[in-house]
Amino acid sequence: MKRLALILAYLVMTSINAQAADPSKTATLYKDPQCGCCQVYADYLEQNGFAVIVKPTHNLAAISREAGIPDDFQGCHTTFTDNYVVSGHVPVATVNKLLTDRPAIKGITLPGMPQGSPGMTGQKNGSHTIYAIGNARPTIFAVE
Repeated sequence: MKRLALILAYLVMTSINAQAADPSKTATLYKDPQCGCCQVYADYLEQNGFAVIVKPTHNLAAISREAGIPDDFQGCHTTFTDNYVVSGHVPVATVNKLLTDRPAIKGITLPGMPQGSPGMTGQKNGSHTIYAIGNARPTIFAVE
């Protein structure tokens, strides 16, 4: 009986680990080493089912540019997930929409550090515009 319980426990743990390996729920987040709000955003992603690897860097602007995000559309940090780039404090519902709909774009961005967005302090005043990044000028992807 004890052996059966151990086997069942092993099977449950294997199943849980297999679910965590879902590539659409794995994210690598590049952030400035001194930025606290970026870590809060990484925690927010984890609380919403993502396995997040945080990589501090002093080359964030170059990483964002290389990912196709124009300088004036860059967010506070740059995240890569399931072959997409997500720049800034984008709400997880919008990230999930990107991963579900799978549009033919490079990714999405919420420029700057908007007050009240996930990971940022303060009250949200009005809506936040999230832009699609592709080969042309960014276009509106969602308004949250």
